[in-house]
Amino acid sequence: MSSVTPENARSMTGQGHASLQTDLGTFVVEVRTVNNRGFKCSLRSSDGLSAFDSRIESLVRKLIHRGSINLTVTWKRPSSETLPQIDQAVLGAYFEQLQQAKATFAGNGVTIDLAQLAMLPGVVVPRSQERVDMPAVWSAVEEVIRDAVASLDQMRAHEGAHMAASLREDCDVIRDHVDRIAELGPRSVDTYQKRLETKIQRVLAQHDIEVPMIDLLREVQIYADRVDYSEEITRLGSHLQLFLQTLSGNASGGNQAAGSHQAVGSNQAAGGGEAAGDPEPSGRKLEFIVQEMLRETNTIGSKASQTEISGHVVEIKCAIERMRELVQNLE
Repeated sequence: MSSVTPENARSMTGQGHASLQTDLGTFVVEVRTVNNRGFKCSLRSSDGLSAFDSRIESLVRKLIHRGSINLTVTWKRPSSETLPQIDQAVLGAYFEQLQQAKATFAGNGVTIDLAQLAMLPGVVVPRSQERVDMPAVWSAVEEVIRDAVASLDQMRAHEGAHMAASLREDCDVIRDHVDRIAELGPRSVDTYQKRLETKIQRVLAQHDIEVPMIDLLREVQIYADRVDYSEEITRLGSHLQLFLQTLSGNASGGNQAAGSHQAVGSNQAAGGGEAAGDPEPSGRKLEFIVQEMLRETNTIGSKASQTEISGHVVEIKCAIERMRELVQNLE
C-alpha cells in the first residue's frame, strides 16, 4: 500500500502558532481548528488590522479547505509608536492666548505651566496612523498567517497519518469478511437445494406423486437468483480499492466502479467546494465512498440466508462505522 502523505490525510483538529518581529512591531497569530462539514472561520484581530479582516479570511480559506477555524491575529506596535503625541499647533494657540492674558494680569505674578497646558483638550492626541506603511503591514500579516497554518498542518498531518493507518486496518478487516462471504455464497445455494429435495421427496413419498426434476431445478434457480450478491461483492471490492486510492492520493477514474464514481461525483458537484486546480481534500470524498460501502453491505445482508453470512455482515458494518467516524474528521 502507498504511504500516506500530509496532503492526502489531514485531520481537521489541530492548532498552530507563529510570530514575526519587524520594524512595524510584533505580529502574532494563533489558529485552532475542529471538524466541520464545511468551512467556518471565526476571526479576532487587533484594531489596527480590522481593515484586513476580509483579506485574512480569504487567505485562510485558500490554506484550509474544511473545518471550524478560530483565528486570532494581533499586532503590537513598537513602544515609541504607541505613545501619544502633542499637537504643537493646539499647544501654541493655547500658549499665545495665555500670553495675552498674562500681560493683563502681569501685576498679579501669573505664570504659565506647560504641564497644565498639556492637560487642556486637544493638546495630547493619539499618534496618527496615516504614516504607517499598510502594504508592509499586510505583507507581515500574510507571512505570519502562512507560518501559523504551516505549524497547524504539521499537527494535523501527524494525526491524519495515524487515522489513515487505522482506516487501512479496517479496510483489511472488511476485505477479509467479504472474501469469506464470497466463499459461503455457493454453499448456501447447495444447502438450500439439498434441503428442498429432502422436503419434496418426503412429501411426494407420502402422497405417491412424482415431480419432474426440471421443476425442482427451476425453484432452486429462482432462489439462487434471489440470494445472489456477487454484484454487491464486486462493487464493495471496487469501493474498497477506490477508498485506499483516495486515501493515498492516487485515485484514478479508470479503476473506479461506475456506481461509486457517479455517487462520489454527484455529491461533490452538489457540495461545491474547491476551485479547479486546487488540491482536493480527501475527507469529503471518503465520506461518500463509505456511504456507498454501507449501501452494498446492507444489500448483502438483506439477501443473506445463512447465519454465518449475517455474522460477517455485522462485522463489516462495525468496521464501516469506525471508518465513518474517522473520515468525518479528515479534511
